[in-house]
Amino acid sequence: MKRLVEKHPLAIRWFHWLNFPILTLMIWSGLLIYWANDVYRIGWGSTTLFKFFPDGFYKALGMPQKLAQGMNWHFALMWLFLLNGLLYVGYTLVSGEWRHLLPDRNSFREAILVTLHDLGLRKGAPPVVKYNGAQKIAYTAVVLMGVGSLLTGLAIYKPVQFAWLTKLLGGYEWAGAEHFALTIGYVLFFVVHIAQVTRAGWNNFRSMVAGFQIVDAQHPVVGDPVAGAPGRPTSPTLPA
Repeated sequence: MKRLVEKHPLAIRWFHWLNFPILTLMIWSGLLIYWANDVYRIGWGSTTLFKFFPDGFYKALGMPQKLAQGMNWHFALMWLFLLNGLLYVGYTLVSGEWRHLLPDRNSFREAILVTLHDLGLRKGAPPVVKYNGAQKIAYTAVVLMGVGSLLTGLAIYKPVQFAWLTKLLGGYEWAGAEHFALTIGYVLFFVVHIAQVTRAGWNNFRSMVAGFQIVDAQHPVVGDPVAGAPGRPTSPTLPA
């Protein structure tokens, strides 16, 4: 027998799916801005090991050199990114969802075990929880990265009006480098997140679309309503 288990509230799903295109478009518009002065690289002195990004990268994506358009899009999307982020954080605080998301003292140890399992280096399956240690750390880190992106973005957008912030971040050049590094962090998160979602399968993906997942009737899930308990609804049971 199978049963339906609620996993993600409607609000969380809305914030998640709104943030995906907003952040994607912000990265795209940021690339339009960056192409006007692509100075970042990995190396030392006159030696360059890796450059962000070679001209072939832009040509492969068919990206035009349109600095003004990139800036207009980036600054407009910034307000949507800020609003969506504030609503998300506010909802998690009011609804109590933060209890599932914030890392605790066991999260880092659990994250190592989850990573070893995902790499095939550990046979034992991670515990059945709404968010494992690795997810708690990753999702909390993304929220903190969002705050960092907004602060560094303001520092390089209005370095005179926010001179104190620019100075606090190490100056204009350092603030720009930090903003760029955070963007690279988002891209890496996207890659890992999509790979993990693909690996987890359709049932997990459906929980972020429809809000529920289908599990075995005896399958333990932390936070499940207890069938028959006073004031608790019974999870619908599906035929096998």
